Amino acid sequence: MMVPRRELLRSSACGFGALAAYGLLNTTSCAIADEAHGSLGKRIVGLEGLHHKAKAKRVIFLFMQGGISQVDSFDPKPILDMRDGEMIAFDDAREFANTRKLGGTHRVMKSPWAFKQYGQCGHWVSNLFPNIAQHVDQLQFVHSMHTEGVAHGPSTLFMHCGSLNTVRPSMGSWTLYGLGSENENLPGFISIAPSIGNGGFRNHGSAFLPARYQGTPLGKASQGDLRIENIEELASSDNSQTSRWQLQRQLQQIQLQRLIKNSAASDMVFPSADELESLIASYELAARMQTASPEIFNLSSESQETLNLYGIDRKETETYGKRCLLARRLCEAGVRYIQVNYGDDTANPAWDQHSNLPKHLDHATAVDRPVSGLLTDLQRRGLLDDTIVWFGSEFGRQPYAEKNGTGRDHNPGGFTVWLAGGGFKAGNSYGQTDEFGQLAIQNKVHMHDLHATILHQLGIDHERLVYRYGGRDFRLTDVYGKVVRDILV
Repeated sequence: MMVPRRELLRSSACGFGALAAYGLLNTTSCAIADEAHGSLGKRIVGLEGLHHKAKAKRVIFLFMQGGISQVDSFDPKPILDMRDGEMIAFDDAREFANTRKLGGTHRVMKSPWAFKQYGQCGHWVSNLFPNIAQHVDQLQFVHSMHTEGVAHGPSTLFMHCGSLNTVRPSMGSWTLYGLGSENENLPGFISIAPSIGNGGFRNHGSAFLPARYQGTPLGKASQGDLRIENIEELASSDNSQTSRWQLQRQLQQIQLQRLIKNSAASDMVFPSADELESLIASYELAARMQTASPEIFNLSSESQETLNLYGIDRKETETYGKRCLLARRLCEAGVRYIQVNYGDDTANPAWDQHSNLPKHLDHATAVDRPVSGLLTDLQRRGLLDDTIVWFGSEFGRQPYAEKNGTGRDHNPGGFTVWLAGGGFKAGNSYGQTDEFGQLAIQNKVHMHDLHATILHQLGIDHERLVYRYGGRDFRLTDVYGKVVRDILV
């Protein structure tokens, strides 16, 4: 006899609570059994990957919200000094989007910061980033990035989700979906201090992927608190924990019965199996985190030398220093994908200097030492080889003065990102922008290409990481993207 889906859910829903409690009560025994076989819990060992052998296990994405100017940081253009103040015609994608006209005339503006060469590779870096500059021999610079969208919202969504305006899973969710977590006691995807603007939750959301693959936000852009709410260390006996979990099961059953009753009495949509399973999984994870996470989030256990390394001893670098140090601790604990956001919740986020380019110095000062400390710490702990560190913005900035003022407008046509570790070449530069630094012209790398390449290093074929939804197969790179093999070891 065929049983309607709703009736099946109604008759079986109460079992979810029991299953959850069973999983909670048996976590310890499962971990002991797995440890006897050479692993801790469900932690993944090795670099098997999903489709091919991986070069990296995890990603730390250092998101510089608002758009770092490439011609003021990592891509110097001497012609800006020579022709500073001249009025020149530039094809501006943002101006075209507003006026449907190309070729507006703008005043060339030289960089306020001096550049010099660093390392054996001799890469040029401005004095915005004197500490990151010490690591150029570890970095793979990509100077020919280009992307979609001319405003922060669409471009930020595109960078995180591969789509300008449709609701798609974020890259961290795709990664977790493909590879799973390395540690069953922590979320596999964490976004540290995300902004509520320019995509907000969607930048770490799972969209149509099962809800358990969404990112866990940790703090907010405008706040310094980096704790997960209501997760406290348990100082009780095992019997007390068991009693708590049994009570939790009872509460779940009561709530599920209430949902079923309300659904039967109205036209309300009953929660899907995925929603229920994800809810139960979140309860299980939260219970395990009460014993696992307090230690990880407690930065006071670090030595003073390490705190100084990240700049936590100085007011201007303390906030982002704590975020970067926590990222290292999460990385070490087996979190698969970590977004470390630098930004705020205002309409003009962080690096968005339309009328005050010198403000770039404040932001560079806030992140330069912490990012340098992260690279040093990962390397000395042996984590950099199998961790991808990705540093970049949703787009770059123009080489001319916006409205003849003192700032630069958005530029999706040519900008720089850098990557370290995880099988990327070290001390290498790839691609080129034109003589003014506006448009990528040589070895162009689209954001879809960067996504495909990072997934490749994680052992994932971006064309095969597919999820069927609404009658269509979806993937992070849609129907685009190619692996940029020239930047790989």
